[in-house]
Amino acid sequence: MSLERVPRFRLAALPTPLEEARRLAEALGGPRILVKRDDLTGLAFGGNKTRKLEYLVADARAQDADTLITAGAAQSNHCRQTAAAARKAGMRCVLVLSRSEHNELQGNLLLDALLDAEVRMFEGGAGYDAGAAMAEVADELRRAGRRPYVIPVGGSNGLGALGYAQLVFELQAQLLERGQSADYLYVSSGSGGTQGGLLLGKRMFSAPYEVVGVSPGGRAEGVRRAAARAATDGAARLGLGWVFAPDEVVVHDEYVGPGYAVPTPASNEAIRLFAQTEGLIVDPVYTAKAAAALIDHARRGLIRRDATVVFLHTGGQPALFAYHQEVAQALERVPASVG
Repeated sequence: MSLERVPRFRLAALPTPLEEARRLAEALGGPRILVKRDDLTGLAFGGNKTRKLEYLVADARAQDADTLITAGAAQSNHCRQTAAAARKAGMRCVLVLSRSEHNELQGNLLLDALLDAEVRMFEGGAGYDAGAAMAEVADELRRAGRRPYVIPVGGSNGLGALGYAQLVFELQAQLLERGQSADYLYVSSGSGGTQGGLLLGKRMFSAPYEVVGVSPGGRAEGVRRAAARAATDGAARLGLGWVFAPDEVVVHDEYVGPGYAVPTPASNEAIRLFAQTEGLIVDPVYTAKAAAALIDHARRGLIRRDATVVFLHTGGQPALFAYHQEVAQALERVPASVG
């Protein structure tokens, strides 16, 4: 089965732009940097989850679901986009959220409320199982006569991964139109579905670049397993007998810092550098850590100066407003009006 034959519920403004970041590349002394703007997918401030949700919502509709259930941290970009997708599809949405650094009604949580998502807040940490919590909510809704559809954290199963296999085809066409090729594609990789989809698409469309994942929170080993699982499951859904092994998945976890949803000095610098060289805004939780890895690898010469890197901007900017105090630390100077 080809990708074109898999049902999709159109949510994203595609194709997203591919822009050259000349001033950022100059600041780093090379390499050439192209930014794939998946922050501009368009659904409720956009982000990478929208591509996955096109396939997941289509499946939910095919099963006659009336409610989407998903899980994430309090300031989850995935949950915000799922809530918006539910509204677009005429469904209700229940979000199973774990408390994190910022639980105030700001950023993504404010948008969840605006989208009228039902929020169930749980204490995270040891013993918390998002899958079990979602299953419990789904059972409750079935008893109440509703028809729930559970979307895994990050939309990261084989079906959701197809959204990023499709991106590879889109990106290949954009590079061909420019007469360019890429050597590396850097992407934030948390629950593994985005990177898994990229690996599937790379094999499907013979993309020459190495997919470099950067974990925003989890250990590399776990992310590798999740990405390989999503890629293998995605291939199976297309009738392909491909198996992806964790050891063929490249993931860096040395930029995590204290943990998920906790900014680091390097991610704060990345926020500032992207903004002040290119006018590009990256979020403090997810994309900024991948940006920090790209910056560090370029400075240390781990990327050749004559190489071409695609940086996949996965969105997440609403979280900036919940993390305003931490983001202020990214500034070399704080404006006088801030006090």
